[in-house]
Formats: sequence, C-alpha cells, structure tokens
Amino acid sequence: FVSVSESFCFLFLFRTVAAEVRKQVSRDYGSPQLSKKRGGLPLTDVVEPVDFEEYVSSHAPGVEPGPLRQLMEFPQDDLELLQLDKECTTLEPPLPEEEEYQRYSTTYTPHNSERQRERQRGLVKQTFELDEAAAAERQDDQRRSVSLDETPRGSWASSIFDLKNSSPDALLPSVLERTAAEDMDRRNTEARQQGRHSDLLGLYPPPDEDEAVERCSVPEVPKEHCGQRIMVKCLSLKFEIEIEPIFGTLALYDVKEKKKISENFYFDLNSDPMKGLLKPHTPHVAISTLARSAILSITYPSPDIFLVIKLEKVLQQGDIGECCEPYMVMKESDSSKHKEKLEKLRLQAEQACSRLGRFRMPFAWTAIHLLNIVSSVGGLDRLDPDSDSGHGTWNERKKKGFERMSIGEDMCNFATFRPATLTVTNFFKQEGDRLSDEDLYKFLADMRRPSSVLRRLRPVTAQLKIDISPAPDSPHYCLSPELLHVKPYPDLRVRPTKEVLEFPARDVYTPHTTYRNLLYVYPQSLNFSSRQGSVRNIAVKVQFMAGEDLSQALPVIFGKSSCAEFMKEAYTPVIYHNKSPEFYEEMKMKIPANLTDNHHLLFTFYHISCQPKQNTPLETPVGYTWIPLMQHGRLRTGSFSLPVSVEKPPPSYSVLTPDVSLPGMKWVDNHKGVFNVEVTAASSVHTQDPHLDKFFTLVYVLEEYSFPFRLKDVIITEANMEGELKASMAALRGALLDICVRFLHQLLNKLIQLIVYPPVIAGQIVNLGRAAFEAMALLVNQIHKNLEGNQDQHGRNNLLASYIHYCFRLPTSYEMPMQYATLSRATARPSSLHLSRSKSISNSNPDLASTPVSPDEEVQRIIGSKGIDRSHSWVNSAYAPGGSRSVLRRNPNSSCDLKQLLHEELALQWVVSTSTVREAALQQAWFFFQLMTKSMAHHLFLTSKLDAPRRQRFPDRFVDDIAALVCAISADIASRYHKDVELVERLNSSLAFFLNDLLSLMDRGFVFNLIRTYYKQIANKLHTTQNPSSLNALRMDFTRIVCSHEHYVILNLPCSTLSPPASPSPSTSSTTSQSSAFSSVAQDQGVATMFELSVPFRHQHFLSGLLLTELSLILDPDGEGVFFLHKKAISAVHSLLCSHDADPRYSDPQVRAHVAQLYLPLIPIVMETLHQLHDFADSRVRHASAYTDDADPDGSSTISQSVAMAIAGSPLPHRLGSDLHSDIECVPQAGRQSSSLSAECSRTLLVCFLWVLKNADAALLERWVSDLSVLQINRLLDLLHLCVSCFEYKGKKALERINSLTFKKSQDMKARLEEAILGTIGARQEMVRRCRERSPYGSQENVRWRKNVTHWRQNTDRVDKTKAEVEQESVVDGNLATEASLIVLDTLEIIVKTVVASELKESVLGGVLRVLLHSMAGNQSALFLQHCFTTQRALVFKFPEMLFEEDTELCADLCLRLLRHCSSSVGSVRSHASASLYLLMRQNFEIGNNFARVKMQVTMSLSSLVGTSQNFNEEHLRHSLKTILTYAEEDLELRDTPFPEQVQDLVFNLHMILTDTVKMKEHQQDPEMLIDLMYRIAKGYQNSPDLRLTWLQNMAGKHSERGNHAEAAHCLVHSAALVAEYLNMLEDCRYLPIGCVTFQNISSNVLEESAVSDDVLSPEEEGICAGKYFSESGLVGLLEQAAASFNMAAMYEAINEVYKILLPIHEANRDFKKLATVHGKLQDAFNKVYNQVSGHVQRMFGTYFRVGFYGCRFGDLDEQEFVYKEPSITKLAEISHRLEEFYSERFGDEVVEIIKDSNPVDKSKLDPNKAYLQITYVEPYFDTYELKERITYFDKNYNLRTFMYCTPFTLDGRAHGDLHEQYKRKTILTTSHAFPYIKTRINVIHKEEIILVPMEVAIEDMQKKTQELAFATNQDPADSKMLQMVLQGCVGTTVNQGPLEVAQVFLSDIPDDPKLFRHHNKLRLCFKDFTKRCEDALRKNKALIGPDQKEYHRELERNYNKLKEALGPLINRKIPQLYRALPAQTTQTQRSALCWFFH
Repeated sequence: FVSVSESFCFLFLFRTVAAEVRKQVSRDYGSPQLSKKRGGLPLTDVVEPVDFEEYVSSHAPGVEPGPLRQLMEFPQDDLELLQLDKECTTLEPPLPEEEEYQRYSTTYTPHNSERQRERQRGLVKQTFELDEAAAAERQDDQRRSVSLDETPRGSWASSIFDLKNSSPDALLPSVLERTAAEDMDRRNTEARQQGRHSDLLGLYPPPDEDEAVERCSVPEVPKEHCGQRIMVKCLSLKFEIEIEPIFGTLALYDVKEKKKISENFYFDLNSDPMKGLLKPHTPHVAISTLARSAILSITYPSPDIFLVIKLEKVLQQGDIGECCEPYMVMKESDSSKHKEKLEKLRLQAEQACSRLGRFRMPFAWTAIHLLNIVSSVGGLDRLDPDSDSGHGTWNERKKKGFERMSIGEDMCNFATFRPATLTVTNFFKQEGDRLSDEDLYKFLADMRRPSSVLRRLRPVTAQLKIDISPAPDSPHYCLSPELLHVKPYPDLRVRPTKEVLEFPARDVYTPHTTYRNLLYVYPQSLNFSSRQGSVRNIAVKVQFMAGEDLSQALPVIFGKSSCAEFMKEAYTPVIYHNKSPEFYEEMKMKIPANLTDNHHLLFTFYHISCQPKQNTPLETPVGYTWIPLMQHGRLRTGSFSLPVSVEKPPPSYSVLTPDVSLPGMKWVDNHKGVFNVEVTAASSVHTQDPHLDKFFTLVYVLEEYSFPFRLKDVIITEANMEGELKASMAALRGALLDICVRFLHQLLNKLIQLIVYPPVIAGQIVNLGRAAFEAMALLVNQIHKNLEGNQDQHGRNNLLASYIHYCFRLPTSYEMPMQYATLSRATARPSSLHLSRSKSISNSNPDLASTPVSPDEEVQRIIGSKGIDRSHSWVNSAYAPGGSRSVLRRNPNSSCDLKQLLHEELALQWVVSTSTVREAALQQAWFFFQLMTKSMAHHLFLTSKLDAPRRQRFPDRFVDDIAALVCAISADIASRYHKDVELVERLNSSLAFFLNDLLSLMDRGFVFNLIRTYYKQIANKLHTTQNPSSLNALRMDFTRIVCSHEHYVILNLPCSTLSPPASPSPSTSSTTSQSSAFSSVAQDQGVATMFELSVPFRHQHFLSGLLLTELSLILDPDGEGVFFLHKKAISAVHSLLCSHDADPRYSDPQVRAHVAQLYLPLIPIVMETLHQLHDFADSRVRHASAYTDDADPDGSSTISQSVAMAIAGSPLPHRLGSDLHSDIECVPQAGRQSSSLSAECSRTLLVCFLWVLKNADAALLERWVSDLSVLQINRLLDLLHLCVSCFEYKGKKALERINSLTFKKSQDMKARLEEAILGTIGARQEMVRRCRERSPYGSQENVRWRKNVTHWRQNTDRVDKTKAEVEQESVVDGNLATEASLIVLDTLEIIVKTVVASELKESVLGGVLRVLLHSMAGNQSALFLQHCFTTQRALVFKFPEMLFEEDTELCADLCLRLLRHCSSSVGSVRSHASASLYLLMRQNFEIGNNFARVKMQVTMSLSSLVGTSQNFNEEHLRHSLKTILTYAEEDLELRDTPFPEQVQDLVFNLHMILTDTVKMKEHQQDPEMLIDLMYRIAKGYQNSPDLRLTWLQNMAGKHSERGNHAEAAHCLVHSAALVAEYLNMLEDCRYLPIGCVTFQNISSNVLEESAVSDDVLSPEEEGICAGKYFSESGLVGLLEQAAASFNMAAMYEAINEVYKILLPIHEANRDFKKLATVHGKLQDAFNKVYNQVSGHVQRMFGTYFRVGFYGCRFGDLDEQEFVYKEPSITKLAEISHRLEEFYSERFGDEVVEIIKDSNPVDKSKLDPNKAYLQITYVEPYFDTYELKERITYFDKNYNLRTFMYCTPFTLDGRAHGDLHEQYKRKTILTTSHAFPYIKTRINVIHKEEIILVPMEVAIEDMQKKTQELAFATNQDPADSKMLQMVLQGCVGTTVNQGPLEVAQVFLSDIPDDPKLFRHHNKLRLCFKDFTKRCEDALRKNKALIGPDQKEYHRELERNYNKLKEALGPLINRKIPQLYRALPAQTTQTQRSALCWFFH
C-alpha cells in the first residue's frame, strides 16, 4: 500500500491540479471512468493476498447455521478416501484359485448440455405473439378475410356500426384511480419479482467445451482392451450328400501383416444322426463346446482381413483328394443312380468313425473377405438378406471390379455395418503339401486377383450359411476366452456364444487388469523322411505335464467342439501317407499361475494305421520330444526347432532341453531339429521381457530376502544387490514399450514402494529414491511420447491418469493385499458435476433434496442399498461415491510409520533433479503433481491429520520444497513459452491443477502466495516479451483452472466486509467522475470500492479479483486483447457463473447476493467495453427475413434504423449510442474496429453482466448508481439497450429454420485467422489434433480424447431435431428472453429511483424511455409486456412533460409501440396496451387540454403499422379501440370535458384506416395487388403529407423485403420529393431542391408529388408535417437511403443523379466529411459502371411481360392489361406458373386458364365462369430518334414506357407457315408511368399494331443472322466454339429454311407488286452483306483452329462456296425499275438497310 505521507500528498495533488492529474491518468491508463490505476496499485500488479487461515480463525462465523454459514468455511468432510471395488465382468473371478484380488468401479460424468437440459425441465412456456401469430396463420391459411361489402371509403356509418358492435377487452382494475408514486412502485416491484426464473444461466447455452481448460475427465477405469467387435453365427452346413460328420474351425487372418489375428473358434453343425456316430469317443459333451456363434474383436480394421473357415472330417483311408471326390460328383438328388455307392460310402464312414473317431484329417477350406461385408459399396449382394452370393467370396468381388481393392483403412469400420447373411457355396479342397499358414497367405492374396488360380480348381460344393453382424454391447450368454461366464448370463443351460481372443496385428497399449494365463502351441512341420520303418500317417499328441510321470498330464487343454471342456491331450490332424507333414493346428492351454522347473510340454509322435489289420495296433509311438517351460524364472516362448528322440526320454529329462545330448539316447536324423513348433503366451503373469523380468525378480528377492539368488549367470548377494537393482532400474528404458504398458501398474507400484520403503540390505538403509524417481520419470515420458493418441485434452496419458486415480495407493508398513485405492479429490466429483470443477456440493448439507444431484449420490444410494454398514461412513459427494471407512484399514499396531513420505520424497527429488531427469519430470509434471496430491491426502488420512489445522499438517521443509518447486516451474513457463509451446501449455495447466488441489490440503494463504509467485513471474516476462498474447492465454488458463475449485466462493471470503484501504486516498475513479451526479461527496467510499477492482477488493476477494483483473486487461481496447483471448476470458467468467447457478449451495437469494458481490466490478468493466460489443441491433435487420414473418418495423431490411418515423425502429440512431452522447465522448470509429468482440463473445459477456445485475443486492446497486455521472448512466442505458436486442426471442419458426446452424459454431473467423497469424493456436488443440492423426488406436471409436471431434459431432449430428426438441428449445429461448428483459426492467427502475432524487434527470429519463420503447419493439413475452407497460405508465405518470413538451420522437415511438401491441393476438397484452394508450391521451389532454399531438402520432402510427406488418389483425385492434372507448365512457373525472368526444373522434378515424387495410389483408398473398392497394391508399392521402410519406415508406419496406431494390429506391425518391415540396413551402432555401422538379432527372414519374391541389394543407398547422422527415436532415436521410437502394439494384447511374441533389446541401453545410464519403461512393459507382462496360459483364435489369386479365372473376382487373416487371432472366414459364398457381389457389384449379397465344382476345368466345390470363414476353421498344439518346445498356433499361411483342401468323389462321406465307404482327404498348416506378406492374394505356409482310419478315431474319455472325466474328476474346456454331447454322447444307431457301423463295423472281420492289432490293443487299460476313467469319475461324479441325474447316469452306455459287445469280439480279429514275435512291436504301442492321 501507499504510505501515509505519499497518499496524503496524493490527495493534495488532487486538490491543486485535479484536472492535470486526470489528464495524466487517462493518458496513461485509458479512460477516466475506470482508471486502470485503482487505489494506487496498477491492475497489472497482483496485490498481497489475505492470510486466509488467519482470517478464518479470527473471524469466527457470526451467522447462524444456515445457507450463509456455508459461505464461511470448507465443509468438514472435504476430503475423503475410498476404495472402489473393481467390477468383475465375469460371473466367476478370473483368478488362479489360490490368490486374492481386489476389484473396482467408478463414477461417470454426464455431458454438459445434458445437465443443462435437466435444469431446463419444467419451465413455464412463455406466450409470444410471434408464435401465436404463426400458429394462427397455420390454422387460417384457408380462411379468407371477410370483405366489408365494398363500402366506399368514408362511409362513417358502417364503420361506426362495426365498432359499436365489437366487444372490448377486459379493463384493468385501478387504472383510472390515482395513487401515490411510491405505492405504485412498490406494487410493481412486488409483481415483477413473482414467478421469476432463479438461474439465468440455466437458460443460456452452456459454456463452450473447447474453452473448458479446467474440465478433467475422470480417467477410464482400467479395463481389458477390446477392438471393434463382430459377431459371426454359423447357421447351417449342408453338402450334396450326407455321409459323415464334418467339423469347422474359423479364424481371422490379416494378409498384409501375414498374421493370424484371432484364436480359433470351433463349431459343429452336424445333424444328430451324424453326431451319434462319434458317441463312443465323446462320452461327455460340455455345453461350452456347443457354441455356434463367436464374437471376434478387430483392433486394427483393414481391407486385408479374411475370415478363413477350415473343415475337417474323421480320418479315413485314402488321401484328401480321394476322400473329397464323392462330394464333388455325387448329388443326393440323383439318389437312384448312386444308391448303392452312397450306401457303401456311409458304411465306410461308420467304420472309420467307430475306429478312428479320435483322429481328424484336413478336408476343405474357404475364405470370406470381410471388407465386402462391411463396406456399404459391397452391399449389392446383400440387398436381400439371404441372397446366395454364388461363389461366396468370388462373384461379389468380380461384379464390383477390382479397383476397390486398394480401399483405405478408413472404409473399414467393423463397428457399424448392415448385418448380412451369407451363403458360401464353394469350398476348396485342402492339399496335403500346402497346409501351412504361409501357403494360406499366398492363396488369400491370390483370391483377390481377378485371374485367381483357385478359380480354375474344381470346388467342393456345399452350403454354409453364416450371419455376420456388429456385436451387441453386452451380449447375453457369452463365454470369455477362459470360458468364464460374462455378465449378463441369465441361464447357464443356454447354448453360449464365445468371445474369441484377439491377437492384434500390431501392438496394443493397455495395462492388464484381469488375470489371464493362456499358452498356445502351434506344431508347424515334421520331417521324418529319414526315419526308418512304417511312419506314414503321423499324428502328434501334445500334453502339458506337471512332472514326468504320465499321470501328471494336466487337463488344461481346451476342448474343440462337441467334446469335454478340458482335455489332457490333443492330436494334430493326420495327412495320409506323408512322412513330412505340415500342420495348421492350434492348441490352447490354461496354464497354472506358479510354474516350476518341472512343468513342460510333451510331444509324442504316432503312426496311425488306417486299415484294421490283424495284430496291428491302432497307434504306434514313433518319437518323443519336449519343451521345459521355465528357465531362470522366465517362461519360454517363441519358435523352436526340436530334435526328436526315438525312445522314451530318460528320468528327470524335463529340466533339460532336448538340445542337450543325453547319453544313450537315440535321435531321429542325428539329433537334428526335425520338428518345428511355435509357442506363444497371452499372460498377465509372465512379462516375457528380460528387463522387466530382471527388475521384478530383484524386487522379489529383496522382499523375500532370499539371498543368495541365482539369476542366469549372476549370483545375487547382499553385496551386489544395490548395484544390480539400480542397474536394472536404469535398464528399464530398454524394455519393450507395449510390455511396459501391459505391466504398468505393477511396475509403478514397485518403484513407489522402493521410494517409500527404502530397503534395508545387510542392516544398511539403501536410499533408492533418486534412482526410482529417474526410472519413473523416464518411463512416464516414454509412455507419453509413444502414445500421443491416448491423451486427454491436457496431454495426460489416460493410462497413467487411471493408474493414479484407481490403482495407486501408499504402501503401508505392512503389505496389504494388492488393491486399488482411489482418492478422487482431483477429478472424480468435479467432473461429475460437469459444468466446471467448482460445482461440487457438500453432502453434509442437510437441505439437499433426496433426488440425486450428481451421479455420485446415485452411487452412494446404490451402495447404501447393498447393506454396507454406513453408520460410520463419512461420505461426501464432493469426493466420490461413498464407501465404508474400512477402506484403507488403519492398522492400530503399525501406527503408520511410513518410512519416507512419498510426497516429500517426490518434492525433494524433483527440486534437486537436474538435466534429463528434470526435463523428463517437467514434461510429465502433471503425473508427479497428481501423485503428490494423492499421496498427501493418503498421508493425512492414514495419520488422522485431516482434522488438524492446516498449518500443522505438513513439515516446513516440505512446504519450502513446494514453494521452490512452484517458483521454478513458474519461471520455466515464463522463460520457455515461445520455444516449447506444447510443453509449456501442459506444464501451465498441470501447475494450476496442482495448486487447485493444494487449496484443499494445505494452508490456503500459502497457496494464494504461490499463485502470486506465479503471477509475478509471468508479469515480469510480459513487460519484455514480443508476443504477450500467448503468455496472457497461459495465465488466463491458469486462473481459470485455479478458480474452478469447488469451494471457490468460500476461498473468496464473500461475507467479509471490505475495509477501505488503510490510506485515506480516495479511489481515483470516483474522484474523476466529473462531479458525481447525485449525492454529496460524503457518499460512502465502501460502495465505490466494491464496484471496482480496488486494492481492498483484490486483497479480500483474491481469486475473483485475479479473474476480473485478467478480464479487464484483456478487454481493454488499448490493450493487447486479441480475439481468442477475449473468448477465453469471457468464457472463464461465464463458466464460473454457470457453476454458481447450478450449485444448490447457493440457491438461497441471500447467499446469491453475497456470491454476486464477488463480481460487482464486472458491471463497470462491461460498461467500458460498450463500444467493442457486437451491435445486435444490426443483426436484427439482417435476419429480419429469417426470423420473423412480421418484418418488425425495426427489421425491414433497407429502411434502416433511421427511416420513417413511423417505422422508426430503434429510436437510437444507427451506430448504437454514437449519437446519443456524441457531444460528450468522441469514440473514434476506427478504434472500434480494432478490437471489437464477436457476436458470440458479446452475447456471453452480456449474459454475465445481466447475471450480476440480477443477483446483486438491489440496495447496493442503487447506492452505486446514485454515485454515477450522467455520462456513465447513459453508458449503462446503452448497454441495457444492447441487452434487449441481444436476447430478443427469435420465434419457433426461426428456430426450426436455423435448427442446424447452431449459434455456438459461429466461431468468429477473425479469431481463427488471428490464431493462425500469431501462431498462438493453443498447443493443446494442436497436440490433440496431431494425436488424432497418428493414434495407435486407428479409427477406433474411442472418441474420448478426440475432443473437438466429439463436440463437432454434438452439433452437426443434430441437423434434424425432433419437434419436441425444437419446442423445448423455443421454451428455453422464450424464458431466457423474458428473464433478460425483466432484469433490464429491474435495472431501469433502479435508475429511475436514483434519478428522482437528482436535478439532472431529464437527460437520463429520455434514455430510460428509449430502452423501454426498444424492449417493446422486439418480440417479447406477454409476461414481460405486462410489467413493461406498468413501468411505462408509471414513468409517464411521474414525468409527463418529458413526452409532451420535449421530444416529439419519443411520443411518436411510444404511440407506435402501444398501437402495435393493441393489435396483439394475446388478450392480456391488448388490455395493458389499450390502458396505456388511453392514459397517454388523458395525460396529454390534462397538460394542454388538447391532444392534437397524440392524435396525429397515433394516426400516423396506425398507418405505418397496418402497412408494414404482415400478420396484423384488424379484429384484435378493433377490440382495443373499443376498450379505449369504454375507458373514456367510464372515466368519471373527465366526463364533463370535451375529452370523451375527442377520443371518440380519434377512435372512429382510426377505425376508418383499419377498414381500408382489411382489403389489403385480402391481397396479402398477391404482392402486385397489395402494392396497388397501398398505392391507392397513399394516393388517398395525397393531401396529408405525413400519412402519404408513411405509406410511401410502407411500400419501400414491402419492396425491399421482396428484393425489388429499384422500386424501393423510387419510393424513397418520391418520399424525398414530397418532403422537398413541403420544405420549399416552409422556407425558401437556396441549396435545397425547389420541389419535385429537381428530381425529374431521376425519374419522370416524380412530378406526381407536386403539392398543387387546392386542399393542400399549409405546413405550419399544428401536427402537420410534424414527422422527423420534414426537415433538412430527414431529406438527406431519405436521399442517402435512395442511393443505397439504387446501389443494391445495380443502377449506379441513378446514384449520380441522387447525389447531385445531395451535394449542394452538404456544400452549404461545409460538411466535408460527408462530401468525402459521397464522392467516394460516386467513385465506386462510376468504377462499377466502367468495369462492367469494359469487362463485358452485363448487369441484369428486369424482364417484362404483358399480362391481360379476362373474366368477371377478376373484379376490378377484368379486361385490364398490365406490363409486369419481373427479376432479370425470368422465363415465361416461370411467371405463368406463378400467376396460374396463385389464381388457381384463389379461384380453384378448374377456373383459371392461360391463353397460350398472344393474339387479340375475343371476349365473347370466353366462358363467363372462368378466369383467363394471357401472358406474353415483351421487350422495351425505342423509336429510331430515341436510340440516339439511349446509348448505354442502362439507358436502354431505365425510364421505359413503350414495349413491343411480335406475333407470327398466316392469312389462313395458322401461326406458322412456309416462308412465302409467314406474316408477323408487332404490337407496341405504352404504359401510364415509366419503369422502374414505385410499383412493379403498370397499366397499359395505349396499344398500336404494325403488320410485316413475308418479305419483311425474311429481311428481319437475315439481318438477325448477319448480326449474330458479326458478333461472333468480332467477339473479344474470340470464342471458336460459338463462331463455329453460328457458321454451321449459316452455311451448313442441311439447314432447313436456311439462307439459301430464303433467297430462292424471295429473290428468284422479281415481285409483281411494285410496293415490294424496295423490300426485294433490301433483302438482296442483306444477302450481300451476309455473304461478306460469312467470309469474314471463315477467315477468323481459320486463324483460330488447331490442326485437328483442318478437315472440318475445309468442309465449311466447301459448303460456303456452294452457297455463294447458288446465291450469286440471285444476289446480282437488280430490279431495273429502281435504278432508272432515281440514281440517288441506292444510298438511301443502303442507309436504311444499315439502320435496320444496327437496330
């Protein structure tokens, strides 16, 4: 703090040169209102935090136990440990029987928006007129509005009659009573507070998950790995003949990896009789061997995976080929032929089964390419699910071609595909010498080729039906690979499905969590070629022996199909007569957990005699070999090539390997390796890695203390133990990563044990801390680096996180059985209340409802119901599902003397670590931090220190280590942030989480100081760095994580009273607030410091001070706040507020007010950013068409904010607030651009602002407002105004429309761009992105760490929401809009209250009313409007002079708003609006006894309203008018004054206007008719300039809504002309236009605005020309708008004419800025014109059609003809379709007919009951003299009055005939006004016809052809295609009615009729010109073509020469009569010909 003398001097300074200082401060720190130097300490410095523990102990909570009490201190049970039992997936524990094993399970976390939805249940639906109207519209689409019997305008009688007969709405009670203002306010406030929605943010979309750095997902419970699972069901197997049992095996193979990727699944689909044949051999069949369906897992889906099915049969005599023969040739159907043969075969089979039933032989195989099944492309064969795909694997593939074979892995998604039933019909017979896997891979690769060798083989025909489908999530009746029953398994007697163990194609990184100990033995080949004797049919018997005695064979070999579950022996299939067979057998064994040196595999080789001979045994042993399984304590696996002994091995052979030559043994082939076998293990017991084995063995030796110990070649003794152990720890880095991961839990446990219990060797304590720390750091790092894909958003490896979370526990001094202990402090709960980590609840709160609030409680309930004794369970949902306290049983004897405390040792080792180890620890800091916090918590628990005061919990040296560590890491972050972006980002969040955790464990004041340390380190760096934004982002994330503590609120001491700073220095800001508007200076300082980031505030509320300071600095417009930082900072505040809203601890309003106190400075912060916020008023205009059908006056798209007073949308001029106080503060526009906030950020910031206003204490707000200057109050009002626009309800329709475009993803592109430029895209996102790209999990469905994928999915999958969802969304949106508006209303009331006391009120009140009016203008709910009207009435009651004496505009706007609501479809709204309107009149009358002003305003408002609003309902308004009349009659006080009569006059007048508009209602759907009507109404107001103006503007609005910008522009020009006329009458002003005449150049139509009729009112009368447009600025505004509309219509030339009128005005006003703008716009316009002329880009103006209406059905329109102007390039078919459809809908389909030709219509021939339309395309027509004027394209499309169309005819009535009889009629139409006009159809007033004779028609055609040729020839750039097309059409020989034919018809003879001589000559000259043009064109073409078109060109030339030859004589024949007398005539003719040509 500033010392006293300094601060005194500070004060003194203020007295002397306050102004000077103010300048200085504002120069240094931005604007004076919120000086960045609060109370002497700049915001960039962190204040000294409060000593929390001291404070808490000295300020004992004075409050009674109750909701406020919770704000004082952490709950008692803040921290808890519990043990979660591991959930067992199978019914039996998968353990070796003798061992104990613990199990666990965990909480889950629901998604954010789900929770939001929960909270939004049961909202009351708000009534919105917008929705009501839309619903009504749906109902009465059919209902036509009743016409009022065509009563002429002005028929008062009928009008009054209607009104008298309508019924009024309910009158409001006590409206006419007069009450005191205070009572009125009190009543209104009470009413407003009823039924409010308590949590505002529950209605707002949840915070953006992408920003939620504090979100920590609970790591997944460690569980066994599982890939994408498919289920294969074998349904049936049928052969042509059924003679013997056949057995099947299936497995998956990956051809590319050349690997078998699953174990075998055996199935037996034989019929019962066939199975019966083997009965003797399988007395007992286990149900587990009867499975017919298998679940296969595929971790790495690829297009190279095949499902291979092999069939075997019982061994019989003969090789495989012979045995297959019958299956290939015989059919059961030809039984008569083969009857005996079949019988014989059956008999043989029966004998074989009975004798050789134990043995099998290979039979046949086939393969299914899985990609064909799952890729939807391969779906052809699967259209009908049972289709036989002929050759199973073949035909499917042939059909689809082979290009798809290279399909990438992305196509292979085996998790979701359409289930398919396949019928495989072709099997290939097995070949005895090609059985190995190598051969199989060759076959499979070959199968994919089109010319496969296999295709040429003769197949074994059979029908195997199998079903392939994605496996269900938890299938019933499933057996694990160990044959354990997987839950759910309802009935043990049902045929099971087997899970087939996967052998993943590449490494899979998942720790073992279940016991698995399987061994697979694969005999591969045997070479007995040198073995003497009868050894041909060889079978290998495999046994698993526990000793050498034969009885010691263990029953551990899994049975196959239809046999016992476990066997003692297994045989390979026999290949007939083969001395060196290959095998494909797989033998699976379940091996004991503790193997000894005696366990071994024994292989016995037999010769099987297939024929029964005398004295020949069935099997003769011919060799033996074996494999010992354990060696040096390691399991032996891999490939072996073994020698085979001829005799039985000698005793104790099993400890040696067969490689050792034992004396006296006889070996096959001289002890060479003749038998190849492979052994693999799938084991969670044997690591199969030398490094790990060694480490575990040494630790085991230590634990057992069994010295000396022999380890391979080393003897371990006490002497070398330490060295060996350290060496083995260092060597761990050499272990294979996938194995390290598999044994990760055990590895880390052992390392931790070595740290905590330094071993005692030979009486010496050996400290292994450092070595273990290093080993751990390197291991953790290695796992991270290599498994980047498996990380959460903070870059924490999921495997490690789940280890700490579930598996780590402090080893206590007696070894407990292994168990998972979990401390879920850091993650479990906070994320279960997923909005933010700070949202947890203490379950000690007795008021909690019994419904579970969080999943944790749900779990507690479940646990509770399981009958655990909960009497002493000290559960706290904050820390996870309850468990009984026996958790980590405290051992009374051990007194928990942990030798070394893990956290202390870790901190120490970390602080002292250096170089690589330190770097490794930094890389994975999170891991050590979490390990420390979990260890600290365990330690506190085990030593019962949880109840100790925080300062006594940990020793000082540990506290110092922590401080040193935090300091060092902060320094790392500050110094390395630009070099190692990714590392620093991880480090930063890890540190933040660590401090967050420490707040629950250590002295909190100490932790605050650690935070301050961090801040200081970063701040020091910020001053010097080039790129502060990325550092800022880091600090923002850090703050956000720390603030996400669940007791965040308590940590901020919300109840502490702010002691003002010790020094008397007043807060700078209040002193500078230019004479505080209210109250004396003595106003208490306390309030001011509470609302700004003063030192006391930041000291006391330490965390919230940090957060808001961050926000303030980032939003500072002069600061470095880049866009993505804005989003970060705002999102942080938003997510915290959300968490408070969702937190039941803070539901009490009193508590809420205290919480809100922590955020009060947010109000001034947001006020400061006013000019940076997105302008929502603009966006309303943009979306008007999208959101509302009732383009609200605010919303019409071109009549922008500042047009018609009647349409005055927001009374605020265009840029929000810039005019309101432009005199006070000049905010440079440019500055605004520099750092404006995106719409999304602005919206979120505003919702936070509203949250504070809603929850803060009203009295406090009042004291604060009363201390603000007028300028600041106006700012606050502007902000409230913006809030109203921002949260306005969009309507259900709009929601339906934009249902797929979620607001959230409007992610500001600017921000994206900026991130890219500054390179500050979060390393985290970058990392997450990269991980996804190279995830070792392929395209697995584990989206959990693919963060943005999940969010993106969330939004876009929702493209079609259900109706209910849209409904709910609109309910939520409606409630949000209502609540936001009500908060604004509450705040306005507070402002009014403080204003009443002050003298400066007027300026502020106008602003208050403006905000009120603005809120009435939007779509508001009925509930809000009622309160809004009561507030408005109170305001008018208190300050009537404001409306009636000051500003007309406010009165006009108020009238418009009230009238609009008088026509509302909601009764209650009408009642309130009519009451308000009546009181307004009454008040106006009372003030001046005349209410001309209100009268005029109301009349104009009504006109404006009925003109613009589409779903305006005259019925409703009639009710309101009647209600007003009723009030007037019932108002006793004024009964004797002229007032009631005046009201009646006004009401009747209004009713008249209404009646007019009823007609408009009828034509609502017919835009032309509607505009005509409006035109007529406007004409009717010719002598009431204000109303005519209103209607012209209504028309402009309608036009721009429909995109007719030219017409809208003309309406505006007419409006401006009208204003000019009246201004000219008022004053003669040199530079103003002199009336309409000035506007003639823009349009000749304008003259109709001249005010010349007699009944023109003089503009001086009261209430006439009172609108804001009848002024110079009004005129300028209209002209500017007209220019803008012309610009949108692309009529740039007209812009010039508009500005010609504007420029003199600006010049006269010396407004150089405006002049510059205008000239800039002119430059743009002329550039556009120039570019379009020079660039040959044509603008498109209108297309014109003549439309004639015939038939009495059309009423006024009958026999009228119009010219319609349609958008450019409208086809005739389009307009006729539109009109036909429109009138058919109106009159019925049968009634409307389109007359297809354009001949004159004979009315008498038409059916009187029908309505006829005749539609013709017309073109603008100009006389020759006009064309001299109309040069440009624009000239030819502007000011058009004459149009022409042509009708071909022949004299005999047909339309078309031969050339010599083809006539043409040209019809020229003249319209009453010129296009474009203020409407899009204009009456035809004159029509003339010209008839052309056939020769003239021919002349026109030839001229047109010549013109086309000329155009194509001279086109630049040249277009050869176009040129050739035109040439072909001219010289092509085949052209029908082509030039030649024309010439032959008309030029071959001289005409008889001399009248035709001139035409004849003209045609001849045309042909001359034509041939010349053809020649030019050919020349041009020759230059353009390439060599490939030479021939084509020659052809063209030949054709041309033929044509020229034929034309020659015809062209040269002149008519002598023409030349004799008149030699001068020729030039004339030629000239006219040219004239025609150019025409």
